[in-house]
Amino acid sequence: MEREPTAELIRAQLRRLRVNAELSQEEFGKLVHFSGSQVSAVELGQRPLDRFFLKRADEVLGTGGLLTSLLKLAERDGQPSWFRPWLDAERQAQQMRCYQPTLIPGLLQTENYARAVIRTDGTISDDEVEKRVGVRMDRQAVLSRPNPPQFIAVIEETILRRADEGFRGLMTEQIVHMIACTERPHISVHIVPADVSMHVGLTGHFTLARTSDGGWVGQLENQLGGVVVDNEEDVAILLARWESVRNEALSRRQSTELMKEAVTSWS
Repeated sequence: MEREPTAELIRAQLRRLRVNAELSQEEFGKLVHFSGSQVSAVELGQRPLDRFFLKRADEVLGTGGLLTSLLKLAERDGQPSWFRPWLDAERQAQQMRCYQPTLIPGLLQTENYARAVIRTDGTISDDEVEKRVGVRMDRQAVLSRPNPPQFIAVIEETILRRADEGFRGLMTEQIVHMIACTERPHISVHIVPADVSMHVGLTGHFTLARTSDGGWVGQLENQLGGVVVDNEEDVAILLARWESVRNEALSRRQSTELMKEAVTSWS
């Protein structure tokens, strides 16, 4: 169960708000469509914090979204220590560059695609899967905020083609969503066609974020976690590699046509 300070704060605020509203746990449970015992379990930390529950609690108690906002902070607190500086860089970014050789970039994933990717790790519980999906969806708000960053992604064509019979519906939804994202002027996706056999990007995924002061920060991931790169020499290497993989990719228009062709080829 969560024992992070922010999670404990959410429970304390929930209890305070409910008591101030002069509602018993049973009365409050009926309003949020939970039983009184479930409300008690949440308040005591015997049940994981639930996004739907807190959303309903905010509505019933008229908090203005306080509890769900605190949940986002709690989820951020639960991120690996290496990832927190990247979340800050992502939120402050004026420009972003992402190369992905194996998966749709996280900021462009649908909820169903993200869930399928996260579930490939069989050691993660269903509750943890949903928590990670929620965090990933929340991160995407950076692309719809006022004055969003310019986001350019380069991906491999093989990502679009990775769809067996049972996976095609999910991939169709994902690619249609990605095409819709690129209709926004600050988002573009470029595809490296399958006939480009070898290039420097195939050594691994990386993302670059340019902050308001003009500096760049990089992020790398691997099977055990990842690292945030901010020293000048390493960032320069990533920027050079970005230019290399970008030069291998199709234009924005050609890439959109290729995504459409991938979808229609399955029907």
